[in-house]
Amino acid sequence: MLHRIGRSAGYTAIAAMVAAGVVSAPAVAATGQHTADPNSRIAAQVQAAMARMSLTDKVEQMFVTYVYGASADTTTAADVTANQGLYGADVTNGQQLLARYHLGGVIYFAWSDNENSPQQVAGLSNGLQSAALANSAGLPLQISTDQEGGIVNRIGAPVAVSPGNMAIGATFDPANAYRAAAVSGSELRAMGINVDDAPVVDVNTNPANSADGPRSFGDRTAAVAANAAAAVAGYQANGVAAQAKHFPGLGDTTVNTDNGVAITNETRAQIMATDIPSFRAAIAAGARSIMAAHIVAPALDPSGLPASLSQPIVTGLLRNTLHYNGVVITDSLAAGALASIPQSQVMIDAINAGDDELLMPTNLPDAINDVLAAVQAGTISPARIDQSVRRILTLKAQEGLFANPYTSSGAVTSTVGTPAHDATMTGIAQRSITLVRNNDHVLPLAGNSGRHVLVTGWGVSSTTEVAGDLTNAGLTVQRLWTGSPNSSAIAAAVAAARSNDVTVVLTDNAWSDTTQQNLVAALLAAGKPLVVAAVGGPYDLSYFPAAPTYLAAYGYQPTSLDALAATITGADPTGRLPVTIPNAADTATLVPYGTGLHY
Repeated sequence: MLHRIGRSAGYTAIAAMVAAGVVSAPAVAATGQHTADPNSRIAAQVQAAMARMSLTDKVEQMFVTYVYGASADTTTAADVTANQGLYGADVTNGQQLLARYHLGGVIYFAWSDNENSPQQVAGLSNGLQSAALANSAGLPLQISTDQEGGIVNRIGAPVAVSPGNMAIGATFDPANAYRAAAVSGSELRAMGINVDDAPVVDVNTNPANSADGPRSFGDRTAAVAANAAAAVAGYQANGVAAQAKHFPGLGDTTVNTDNGVAITNETRAQIMATDIPSFRAAIAAGARSIMAAHIVAPALDPSGLPASLSQPIVTGLLRNTLHYNGVVITDSLAAGALASIPQSQVMIDAINAGDDELLMPTNLPDAINDVLAAVQAGTISPARIDQSVRRILTLKAQEGLFANPYTSSGAVTSTVGTPAHDATMTGIAQRSITLVRNNDHVLPLAGNSGRHVLVTGWGVSSTTEVAGDLTNAGLTVQRLWTGSPNSSAIAAAVAAARSNDVTVVLTDNAWSDTTQQNLVAALLAAGKPLVVAAVGGPYDLSYFPAAPTYLAAYGYQPTSLDALAATITGADPTGRLPVTIPNAADTATLVPYGTGLHY
């Protein structure tokens, strides 16, 4: 029954998009789940590649890591020093890294100087592909990044940045998940990126979740599954492999595995009913990659191993029960959740669990040697290595990388940040804004009304963006950023509120920040009209439940902030809560799922 529910959610969402003309039937068919027997052309490409690979080549194909530099041959002193610190004195840039280690993939980050502009990213991608094809393995490179949209977004403007998943969920239309992924996918591929580490398909059942929150489509399984299927189809119809994450689900935890050990105490039945259907839907939609999380799920594996290292979870559940034969990648192996496990054991456990790609080990040279030694010792079989390499190369062949791994300057110019793409993201953001409360009928604030408005609260850029938009709408605006407000900052904000007609206060994860809670409480006590706008998850209201006017924007990308300001000044809010907002003790419902007011 659960299997049918998951697949049905995926197929129903895609069928609806075909009927609406959002996506063509051939495009959807092209994303269908690959099997252990790919078509003959792909099988021949993969077999020919494997025939010329050494064991070391194969092991190195299983690693995905990062390299510092805006170009493949960077000579920037800081980047050179960083690369040498990671990979040895003779590795100063990406070209040298790929000459020495025949890696399967590279992941881009802004902090590693990879993502400065679309044309620069495209040049880096082409340079790295050229270096990979020039080494003795001669294989195209998987290039990925975490372009989820919303609060996890690696490349900004002029890229058309998507609202986050929870904003998309608030539109209650999976076609928007497809549209956003289609735009992001086409722009990433134009920049030479062929895998997006997205979408997050976790069901956010814990309001205090620091791992997901607004990265999730919502807290209802069927809705998340429908959006997951639509997003996968959108990415893959536009040239980028989707990576559904974080299996078997991070929605019930409070801990981000980047920072520490996360445990879910859900029963197996709860996990299968709540968390797994969205992964079933992603698989049914053809997801070419799935990320295994580092969450500990005792109901699925009583050993206490994180899911990423668990054979019962990766091979038993994902491979055997869900029949997934695509690429499984670990979450970052440098994560805090794995800190107590020796990295050499992490490599062995991950491969024996059924993972194919090993993401960002703490020490790449040691990790490669550890895997080779394990094969020599018989701890990992050569057949198991071949199994993973075949899946990895199959993904590359499906993405057309054997035929042409490169992009062009013209592709960037004609694709990235076009008016049509920007309009798509702007429209989705506007449809997501949710008016949860308007008890005092403070909203909308009509422009040119002569009213003076204070914009304060969380975020330097967020308060600046909203204040600028309200000013452009004709209001007289004072901006006062409070940071993490101490008593002096709160007193200043209260004084400013009393000298203005209306205050708009932005909050972000105030449920975990008592200073934000104190600020809102003081502004409420000031006795002037107050608009509280959550620019992260919508759960902040739990901690100041007396707030009479409350908006949820689900993110702080400019598209969402502009939509928020437009709603404050009169655009009709059409979003609805894709989650339930509980009281602070999480013992009762404060605002029900689906709530959304209009003017």
